[in-house]
Formats: sequence, structure tokens, C-alpha cells
Amino acid sequence: MTAIDSGSGPSGVRPLAGRRALITGASRGIGADIARAYAAAGADLVLTARDADPLQQAARRLADEHGVRTAVLAADLGEADVADRLWDEASTLLEGPGPLDVLVNNAGISHPETVDRLDTAHFDQTLRVNLRAPALLAARAGAAMAEHGGGAIVTIASAAALRPLAEHYAYSTAKAGLVMATRTLALELGPRGVRANSICPTVVLTDMGQTVWGDQPEKAAPMLARIPQSRFAQPREVSDVAVWLASDAASMVNGAEIPVDGGYLIS
Repeated sequence: MTAIDSGSGPSGVRPLAGRRALITGASRGIGADIARAYAAAGADLVLTARDADPLQQAARRLADEHGVRTAVLAADLGEADVADRLWDEASTLLEGPGPLDVLVNNAGISHPETVDRLDTAHFDQTLRVNLRAPALLAARAGAAMAEHGGGAIVTIASAAALRPLAEHYAYSTAKAGLVMATRTLALELGPRGVRANSICPTVVLTDMGQTVWGDQPEKAAPMLARIPQSRFAQPREVSDVAVWLASDAASMVNGAEIPVDGGYLIS
């Protein structure tokens, strides 16, 4: 199911004006805030998640508020062939020269559990959604971008990709693999104009993050004690970095892992 909206919104110089971006997991949390930030920066958007209804509402709102084109594409990253189908269809939804200019690989899931209680089905699902699908999607997107002069791939990874986190065995494994996949794309496709970088946040206070961490002081306290800034991240602090990485201001940034963690990784 697809839908396209175009609205009249603020004009002027915006860092992503004229660019077209695919954002996965865009119906809520970090993905929804990145969609807001990209629209405000002038990018036309293809928003994808499993459920099209909240995406369509968001797409209409962003089009009206920011004067950008928006398209919606429902997709389940757990499906075997989703990467090829998603990129091919997304590339047809917004008219323009060549493929889309930016991919934001944001969608992900987590099943917190200790290693001794590891569920095989949870492990397999986490690797399908958090590693297999985004890595294949990024490879497909990066190859298409390289054929048409370049583009940007922004991977929303995690501090758990760089520092192990208890009860996140599958999640940390998948995110670490995705970071390495992003580095490899940067190495192979950088000479052809494609930049690929990862953002590695600590806990982000989305609605879900607030429920799991912000509303449970006893659980949050040990984690906060390891963050020198003594707080968790806000979605906007991730989104601002995602905008920068897709813009010309980051034209020499390739193959990087950028922590948005208040110093967690150095503590």
C-alpha cells in the first residue's frame, strides 16, 4: 500500500533540500523523529514500517508542515526478500534523477533476555530484522547510488554494538555486525561517491525508552552511573546527527561510528 502527499510549507535554504530519503522504522520512536528532522531540513521522504496507517498520518502532517513530498510503503523487515523489494519500490515513489539519495537504516527490535534464557526464535528474528535486512538493503541502495554518482547511508546502530550490554546478546551481536557492514560499504563504495556511517546512541527516551528506562529509576540508575553526562539521550539528539551525516557538511565523513551517548563508551 502506498500513498503520496505534497504540501506547502516553509521555504528557504535547508541542508537536505532536493534530496530524497528512505527511512525505515519511521512510524515511531527515533525513526519518526528522524522523519520530522529530515522534512524540516527539506528532504522528500519515503517512510516505511510494518503498519501503513500511522505512516500515512505522519506523511500528511510532514508534507503540510514542511512542504516536502512524502510517500508511504508498508514492509516487514523480517520477510526474506524484503530488502530487494523495498528498495526497488521505494525508488519509484518519488520522481527524480536516479535512485533515492539517502537511506536511513533505523528499524530494529529487541528481546532482552539473559544468555542462559536465550530463545532461539528471538535470536533468529533479531538477526533477521536488525542485521540481515538492513545490511542487504544498504548494499542494494549503495550499489544503486554508486551507479548514479553517490549518496549517503546512515545506520542507526547502538552503543551496544561497541560495548556489550547485559541481556542484549542477540541485539548487540546484530548491531555490531551492522556496524561492520556499514564500514565495508564505506570502504568499497566511498570511491564512487557513497558515504556510509553509523550512529551509536545509548538509551534514547522515546516513548518506549521512557517506559523501559525513564519510568524505572531502579533499572536506570546503574546505566546512568556509567554515563558521564548523567542522563539519557533525547530523540532529537540522534536526529540532528542523522541530518548532518546526510548533508554536505559531512562530505568528508565516511566509515565512522558516531556515539550519541554522553560519554558512555569512554567510562
